[in-house]
Amino acid sequence: MSFLPFPKYKFQKLSDITADFLVEKGVELLMLDLDNTVAPYGAETPPEHTLCWAESIRAAGIGLYIISNSRKEGRVKTFAQALGVPYILRAKKPSPRKPREAMLALDVKPENAALAGDQIYTDVLSAKLAGVTPILIRPIKLSNPLLALRYVLEAPFRRPRPRADV
Repeated sequence: MSFLPFPKYKFQKLSDITADFLVEKGVELLMLDLDNTVAPYGAETPPEHTLCWAESIRAAGIGLYIISNSRKEGRVKTFAQALGVPYILRAKKPSPRKPREAMLALDVKPENAALAGDQIYTDVLSAKLAGVTPILIRPIKLSNPLLALRYVLEAPFRRPRPRADV
């Protein structure tokens, strides 16, 4: 497996990841970054369409798990409870430790897990290091200049992946 931080799949928004897609790919557990993937920074509760999306994923028998670098348990816990999913905070992504911990807790093998997030150098790299499918989501909102700069630095990995047979 290549450890270059190219995502395996890319989506415009979280709700574009359908249960059918995940089932087709053999995903039993979808781990989620919270900030700018599930909700914009600072949002206090998940929007209704996100709650409906999470329900459709769970109805297909796919587990969801929030894996956040946040240190603020209150907000992460609020989102996890609203979505009806377990969570881990202070994940220190790109470390693979917490995604592996989530898989172990739910007895899911890496080949049956995916991690969806908006950042290459934390979410995608963490997924790669944990041996799970990396899914890149377009950031919900680019209001922070430092994050915008980070996304510019990630641009080469956000473009279509170079073909190996060329």
